[in-house]
Amino acid sequence: MLLPLVTHPEYSYAFPEKHRFPMQKFNLLHQYLKQKGIATSSNTFRPGSAKMALLENAHCPDYLSRFVNNQLTDKEVRRMGLPWSEGLLRRTLISPVGTTLACQLALKSGIACHLAGGTHHAHYDFASGFCILNDLAIAANTLITQGQVKKVLIFDVDVHQGDGTARILENNDKVFTCSVHCEKNFPARKAQSDLDINIPRDTGTDVYLKMMADGFEQALTLSKPDFVIYDAGVDVFSDDPLGLLNVSLEGIRVRDNYILKRCLELNIPVATVIGGGYDKNEQALAQRHAIAVEEAYKLSHEFG
Repeated sequence: MLLPLVTHPEYSYAFPEKHRFPMQKFNLLHQYLKQKGIATSSNTFRPGSAKMALLENAHCPDYLSRFVNNQLTDKEVRRMGLPWSEGLLRRTLISPVGTTLACQLALKSGIACHLAGGTHHAHYDFASGFCILNDLAIAANTLITQGQVKKVLIFDVDVHQGDGTARILENNDKVFTCSVHCEKNFPARKAQSDLDINIPRDTGTDVYLKMMADGFEQALTLSKPDFVIYDAGVDVFSDDPLGLLNVSLEGIRVRDNYILKRCLELNIPVATVIGGGYDKNEQALAQRHAIAVEEAYKLSHEFG
């Protein structure tokens, strides 16, 4: 079985080099996967730009209009954490389509990977923490409203709580949100997911993997999903500057393999997004983000 991959060259655009956000990691990830023979012309899909109707599945029309037309206040831009530009606008409107496309491809093939996405701090009517549109909520709501699935589990292991996802979907009983995150980390004011797994600061690999796996099994039992969106953030890595956990590279690989294998064993289609990762060495960071895709690739052959 070919593993479907979704990406777009606009994901990495000309961006201030001194900024904390590693904007080149998306293209570097795609290049690395091409070098490994995992990404080819036959399994790589390019999403288009979102229509407002898709984005309104999770966001306020007034907020969308003001972002698109560069009318956010200075305070809103500071909270967003990224300087507004035409490049930012283009990539922001493509990424939610990418996650939605990855979900639709996963419905057909069992597993698919978006080489971006996981912007879980985006709220209904404001941007936060480098996140402008919540691709997780948009994709989940789209699958539900189109009648493609009955119950979605968003399993988010980014080191930061998926507060925007939790708040957008808090009254939606067809989408179950589970966030496995460092409890003493951004955002300072946590939301309430359907299930929150709070990992203590400085937790090492073995304890982290046990808490994560127990959380996933609990989430599966509580939600009984027929689709999983997996936010495979790598900012849990011990050397990530925004992480505050001590998880090894091998620990990330074990984690990703566990989640994806369990989904395939249970015959639950799963789509992955890359989530957070903030290393200044963007090549090393891209290879870290590739771990989930490498594990998906291996498993797609094992279960294919």
